[in-house]
Amino acid sequence: MADLLIEIICEEIPARMQPRAMVDLERMMLARLADAGLSHGGAHGFVAPRHLALYVDDVAERQPDISEERRGPRADAPDKAIEGFLKSTGLTRDQLVEEDTPKGTFLFARIEKAGVDAATLLPAMVGGVLAEFPWPKSQRWGGTRFRWVRPLHRVNLLFGGAPLAGELDLGGASLPFTSASRGHYFESPQDIDLAGVAGAAEYVARLRAGHVMVDRAERRQAIVDGAAGLAADAGSSLRPNEGLIDEICGLVEWPTPLFGTIEDRFMALPDEVLEASIRTHQKYLTTGSADGALQPGFVVISNRLSDADRDAVILAGNQRVLRARLADAEFFWNEDRQATLDAQLPKLADIAFYEGLGSVGDKVARLERLAAVMAPSVAGCDAEMAVRAARLAKADLVTGMVGEFPELQGIMGGYYARHDGESDAVATAIAAHYRPQGPSDDLPASAEGCVVSLADKIDSLVGFFGVGAKPTGSKDPFALRRAALGIIRIILETRIRMPLLPVLTEAASAHGFAAPDPDLEPFIRERLRVSLRDAGLAHDIVAAALGDGTGPGHDDILGLADRAAALSTFLAGDDGAGLVAGWRRAASILEAEESKAKQVFSPTSDPHLFVEDAETGLHAALTALPEPGSKIQDRDELLAVMQSLGGLRQPIDSFFDSVVVNHDDAATRLNRLGLLAMVRQAMQRVADFSRLEG
Repeated sequence: MADLLIEIICEEIPARMQPRAMVDLERMMLARLADAGLSHGGAHGFVAPRHLALYVDDVAERQPDISEERRGPRADAPDKAIEGFLKSTGLTRDQLVEEDTPKGTFLFARIEKAGVDAATLLPAMVGGVLAEFPWPKSQRWGGTRFRWVRPLHRVNLLFGGAPLAGELDLGGASLPFTSASRGHYFESPQDIDLAGVAGAAEYVARLRAGHVMVDRAERRQAIVDGAAGLAADAGSSLRPNEGLIDEICGLVEWPTPLFGTIEDRFMALPDEVLEASIRTHQKYLTTGSADGALQPGFVVISNRLSDADRDAVILAGNQRVLRARLADAEFFWNEDRQATLDAQLPKLADIAFYEGLGSVGDKVARLERLAAVMAPSVAGCDAEMAVRAARLAKADLVTGMVGEFPELQGIMGGYYARHDGESDAVATAIAAHYRPQGPSDDLPASAEGCVVSLADKIDSLVGFFGVGAKPTGSKDPFALRRAALGIIRIILETRIRMPLLPVLTEAASAHGFAAPDPDLEPFIRERLRVSLRDAGLAHDIVAAALGDGTGPGHDDILGLADRAAALSTFLAGDDGAGLVAGWRRAASILEAEESKAKQVFSPTSDPHLFVEDAETGLHAALTALPEPGSKIQDRDELLAVMQSLGGLRQPIDSFFDSVVVNHDDAATRLNRLGLLAMVRQAMQRVADFSRLEG
């Protein structure tokens, strides 16, 4: 057994691609080892801005020898058949063996294949992995045809601590395998000899000695601990931002945290403006007080060793850049408030929304119309405030602040609305109307905000589908799947009972379309299906609850979700499981008889034709069931109806125990089939039980 070390050194890998690259290198290389029959121990992946490495413990030094026996054609088979067999085995006729079998005399090939040394195989395996590496984006450079995320400098390949000979074919050039890594650009620019490295920990230690923390977890923890320590020394704490920490981790090889301060004059700016300048644009970590309020301190992560004089220069430079950016934000903040949001509205007519969908001003008019339609369906919503918020929701798009910081759209509108004297309900709705923008994002906190958010997302869905800009399997440039999931989250989490089809129809009319695109409602239902599956409901239960997209309540998102939850609870009990067994028997008989009769049996049965008590009992149980009408409002009532169905279990079992459905008398037989059709109808009104599995 010997350890394998692969290290790729290149120009800086984009931070967002580093974690996936580390996983891909391990996955692809271990697959090649497995295909070659080379056993191995644990694997350790490493990545830093300029380093991508894999260390594999205890790789077999040689493939196992293989002995294979293959049966060919009969010994007296035509020559062409034998020639084909010889070609497939690579043997000659005199190397084949004839053997008698119960089915005759056949030719057999016995192939002995000696294993190959791993050291001989590894260079080609590594070259193949690098040639097929799945970067999201890659490039060629110079006169080569080889593609990599950034220009390659070297590839190190060691087995058992010794470098392996070979080279990477770049297509027009080659790059020999070496055993010399590189240290930090400035702090340790000399090569790092990897020969004789024994263990992943020693590899990490050798690069650490060259001021490169190649272990991503170690580097990330160093950033968090160092930044948190400086914040604590200043009497504050780091404000959480895992995504930014991950990004910074991909930008530095040797993190050194430095603490800077924000001038007091800028603390009067909204927190979101400060955050956008400090976090998003400058990649600094912000600090907060015990109650979470933003503090006038930040942490910048330097990519150098700590040196008091140099650190002061670095920090001064960063503070100078931040000061300029915050001064711009301060200017926009003061300038934008010179005009009201109402005064900004005419400018929206000059901004095209999308070809065929008019301007942003046109979109605003549609949002007002939709908000007025939906507001009565949302508990606690002030319709007048919702319509007003919809009117002003997009006005901040023409402000200087949003022009500089597009990620603040909506948020700045909320601040400006309050400055203009708009009500809290309007300002809060404007600020949150883009939410939720993903599964981890909060919903709008107010009923009016939910209405405006729904109106915005529904208008976009109807519009883009209407002009043919629909998502495909691989592309969704307008984030329409996210919009549909946002609609579903708002409806389910705030429990809005609102038929969707009339709203889609109203939105289509506002666009000037005759009707919503026929693909839109199934698209939303499919997102609901995904959402319910993600919530832990079984796929067949979800399918049974959603049905085929027709019938009463087919466009009631909340009703469908409640139906799925109630059905899951019902089927988990004994009555549910037993009832489904009886249902399957009834449905199976009906399907067979209807196929023969080429007709669907009517769900009616004449009690005067009953012969057995079990027929009377089942009929009585069916007629006693409550009607699952439109008054059912929530999952508890749906569950109650399903549990009432559970009362059919015993009558159905008794019916099948004592009644022969296919009676000799035609009238009796048809009457009993009608009774089973009544069972089917009663259950299908609750859910499509035919979609249940197992």
